[in-house]
Amino acid sequence: MEDYIIKLIFSATISWATTFIIIRKLFSHRSFDFCNRIVSTIHAIFGVCLASLSVQDWRCPVCPLASKSSPWQMKTLAVTVAYMIYDLICCHIGKRVNLDNSVHHLVSIVGIGAGLAHQKCGSEMVAALWITEISSPILHMRELLKEIGYHDTDLNLAVDVLFAFIFSFARMIGGPYLTYVTLTADNPMLIKMMAMGLQLVSIFWFCKIARMVRYKLTKRMTSRKIS
Repeated sequence: MEDYIIKLIFSATISWATTFIIIRKLFSHRSFDFCNRIVSTIHAIFGVCLASLSVQDWRCPVCPLASKSSPWQMKTLAVTVAYMIYDLICCHIGKRVNLDNSVHHLVSIVGIGAGLAHQKCGSEMVAALWITEISSPILHMRELLKEIGYHDTDLNLAVDVLFAFIFSFARMIGGPYLTYVTLTADNPMLIKMMAMGLQLVSIFWFCKIARMVRYKLTKRMTSRKIS
């Protein structure tokens, strides 16, 4: 791995932690999780923008396959792996730890780290970043709305449905295609394992989200019939 990438990961991790501290001071009346989700939202928007800017050919966003990563792709992925390191630590400090979340972070850190070490698969990993983060701002908006008093409202339900739609489109249409091209290209085995692991995690979360949306829609229709 290039020295400048290691330095960028270190400095970006410190930057994400510093951003959290500043937000924590600005929103001292809000919970630890609320402040961390604001940082996560910033990263999601920033990550999608960087990923979009690093696409080499929009006629084929995942091309060239199994190729040497461009400097812009390397920097984009370094900023993201730094965020993953920060967020994994932050989740433990905030006692917001669960198995699926930890697995997601570890798979991402190891997979992106492998891509940075090999300096390869930049197109595939940047596409994976775009697919995984495009629904994240809406995901965090759901929880932020709950904390500021919009739990069980029409607005919260609309955000839930929007999140489910974007997540399903990205993870269950774009995700399988990206997994297929990554597995069939001449990529390192660890990168292929990362692609498969992320897709399996996406399927797991898709099932949970589908059940959540069905439950909320059923609950809302039942409450309206009673009223």
